[in-house]
Amino acid sequence: MNTLGERLCYARKKNGYTQDSLARTIGVSRGVIFNLEKNKTGAQAIVINAICQTLKINKDWLTDGNGEMEDTGQASQSARILSELYEVAKELSENEQLYLLDTVKALKQRLGREQK
Repeated sequence: MNTLGERLCYARKKNGYTQDSLARTIGVSRGVIFNLEKNKTGAQAIVINAICQTLKINKDWLTDGNGEMEDTGQASQSARILSELYEVAKELSENEQLYLLDTVKALKQRLGREQK
């Protein structure tokens, strides 16, 4: 797979999308996806980002063919965030840590209700 279009077509099909369904999901016309797959046009960054998020693929792989297709950045980002939370929390007293934990749990419960 030498071109963005070939990689996009492969990833789209692997994830079970048609050109039309991918276009609808990211909010563009089917022609945008068609033209990208046929290498007729370059993609705007916002379209590339939406495609990568929807298909859960690595942006560098899609645009340049570098790295693995699957995006492992989400796990990496979560690990960095948790590490930073730990660094902050370990400097707090036990009571402050418990308060922080209760706050996070309450926020999670609140967000869970809003997403339903």
